[in-house]
Amino acid sequence: MPKMLSTSFDRVKQVVSGFSIAQRTIALIGIALLVMGAIALGSWLTRPQMSPLFTGLSAGDASAVVEQLKSAGVPYELAEGGATVLVPDDQVYPQRLAAASAGLPGDTSEGYTLLDQMGVTTSEFQQSVTYKRAIEGELAGTIGAMDGITTASVQLAIPEESVFVSERQSPTASVFIKTRNGSELGDEKIEAIVHLTSAAVPGMTPEDVAVTDQNGRVLSAVGAGVTGNASTQATEHEAKVAASVSRMLDTIVGPGNATVSVSADVASSTSERMDETYSAPEGDALSASEQTKTETYTGGQGNGTGVLGPDNIAVPNGGDGDGSYEFEETSRSNAVNKTTEKTITPAGEVTRQTVSIALNRGAVTGVTAAQVEALVASAAGIDVERGDEIAVEFVEFSESAAASAQSALQAAEEERAAQTQQEIIRAAIIGGSVLLAVIVLVVFLALRRRMKRRVLYTDDGPIEYLATLSEDEEQKLKSLKGLADPMAVAAAAPTKVLPTAVLDLDDEPEPHAVLVERRRREIDDLATREPQTTANALASLMDEARV
Repeated sequence: MPKMLSTSFDRVKQVVSGFSIAQRTIALIGIALLVMGAIALGSWLTRPQMSPLFTGLSAGDASAVVEQLKSAGVPYELAEGGATVLVPDDQVYPQRLAAASAGLPGDTSEGYTLLDQMGVTTSEFQQSVTYKRAIEGELAGTIGAMDGITTASVQLAIPEESVFVSERQSPTASVFIKTRNGSELGDEKIEAIVHLTSAAVPGMTPEDVAVTDQNGRVLSAVGAGVTGNASTQATEHEAKVAASVSRMLDTIVGPGNATVSVSADVASSTSERMDETYSAPEGDALSASEQTKTETYTGGQGNGTGVLGPDNIAVPNGGDGDGSYEFEETSRSNAVNKTTEKTITPAGEVTRQTVSIALNRGAVTGVTAAQVEALVASAAGIDVERGDEIAVEFVEFSESAAASAQSALQAAEEERAAQTQQEIIRAAIIGGSVLLAVIVLVVFLALRRRMKRRVLYTDDGPIEYLATLSEDEEQKLKSLKGLADPMAVAAAAPTKVLPTAVLDLDDEPEPHAVLVERRRREIDDLATREPQTTANALASLMDEARV
């Protein structure tokens, strides 16, 4: 290992060895997060961008496409419950061409292509059934192409044609749809499905189409339309009328001084009525056509003749007839006016409604019940002939409910404000804690950089510790650079513990040099304290060396 790298590693090791348990834990967590972030970033950068290869696939087609991708060794992902297959961007067009050459996805539509498979021996029944299936397949494919719809199925009930007009029946259709992610369709899309289906079949009206989703909800019922059943229609009508009347009364009598209640009866079935009315034409000319036929005959007296009687038997005329004959016939066709009226009442029509209004007697002044009744009757569309009724009364309003509601509203607002304040305080505490931890870490690192390692030489050996160096000590250390042995500072009083010699990290002695320095200091100390004994010991050593 190079000396520079080894020295750097030793320094890092010494710095880490000075960390406390908490600091080491924080450092390990930081390193782990950094490594995990680097791994996640690398995997995200190296991950290929996926694009849809096919969407709206059936289970069989999706399985075939996946097998094709597996055999080609192309990575893929499935989305939307397996109906969408995703592949890398650079593989979209090549894999589409490869799938098309393999006949994937298969053409599972049952549209007009079914008519191409009919032979010359096909019976009339098979032709009608195949034609109906073709229309159903085309409608299902068209509806399934709408945004938000993944699957669509259409079933048609087309009755046989009859020569009798009175016995003709209208065709009906049932549509099943499956929405993406269980979402709900709006009224506009439901109406589009209904009108699209009804316009594709001759004789079918929008009221003859039923639409149901995958959750079993009836979106459009036969005879009821898109708006739902009679109860839903009645509720919507009542809410609409009540809101309109309430807005008007709030302007007249002030907010909170009027209560409106509306009840409506809505027809739940479709009715049809045919009226034919005959009337005389206007003016004196009542005859549209008149024809008169007159025959006159004059002849001589005839004998043995007579007039025809019953059963074409000649009856004698007494022999005194003059032979004259007159006949007159008039045919008159009087003109009359004929009016034919056909009335179809769809489901959802309001057959009767009642409106009840209560006014606060203590707060409403300047208006009468008759005035309010007239205004409300016009605003709500009251029809007396239909049986509609309206009632207006002045009553004393209870203030306890309003006070309770106000108190509850105020309490709810206070609680909401308290929750918001608690969330702000919690966020501030968390942010402050993070900021404080960052500041403490920065200060610690700054102080750590100013710490230097010191060695205290004692009888028990050198003791290393960290201390902050002053400017004088820094200057002294700079002057000690390059010396072979560290310089000891004289102690103020005799003691077994020698003064410290400050060593820089860059000049830190090796363990063997530290031991030699220790022995040298021990000898110096002994020579200082007992010079005579030291001299005798040196003399004896010199004598032994001479021998």
